[in-house]
Amino acid sequence: MAGSPGGGEPGPAAGEPLLQRPDSGQGSPEPPAHGNPQQGFLSSLFTRDQSCPLMLQKTLETNPYVKLLLDAMKHSGCALNRGRHFSCEVCDGNLSGGFDASTSQIVLCENNIRNQAHMGRVVTHELIHAFDHCRAHVHWFTNIRHLACSEIRAASLSGDCSLVNELFRLRFGLKQHHQTCVRDRAVLSILAVRNVSREEAEKAVDDVFQSCFNDREPFGRIPHNKTYARYAHRDFQNRDRYYANI
Repeated sequence: MAGSPGGGEPGPAAGEPLLQRPDSGQGSPEPPAHGNPQQGFLSSLFTRDQSCPLMLQKTLETNPYVKLLLDAMKHSGCALNRGRHFSCEVCDGNLSGGFDASTSQIVLCENNIRNQAHMGRVVTHELIHAFDHCRAHVHWFTNIRHLACSEIRAASLSGDCSLVNELFRLRFGLKQHHQTCVRDRAVLSILAVRNVSREEAEKAVDDVFQSCFNDREPFGRIPHNKTYARYAHRDFQNRDRYYANI
């Protein structure tokens, strides 16, 4: 990651499109759902205020991407507390979540998060921003390249660009499709939270793409699915044991 600890300029980090806390962070944009389907009987038993915390709790306890990131944050001296660092809120537009750097808080848009799988992707994406914020000197609001770098990492490592998600978006491709998706998602995220032109957003992404795309911490690999995420978590937990018997 450009500017990560030990590098040259201060490191990037940021978030995906956030809710509308004015100029407070980054966030994750999602296309609006088609139509306006009626709420099912079972889902109607829970209000959004209830279902968001329930889905968050399940995600924190069972999602392998999230469990690795929580361990990595704790290992880096930035342990997260559910009550302090996560907030379910009603958001404007189609934003599904964001990282508020001013409060070190992950915001979850309870009116836009559709299901458990969506919650898992949003929490993972925002935790990558939180991880970047913890390990690097990130200038969220004054250096668009820092924001671009964390958006690239979040799009690549969170599952945003998995084959299944791309098929749901009706986007297909074979040659370097993951890289193309990451670029597109990073640009969209920047445009969702910064008042810049598409050309400025694309240039920022291009300027840092190679180094930030190749920065796969703390996963060590691109976790294309939950199985890969579990392997990455196992490897992360064993990092300090590799030389124990030497």
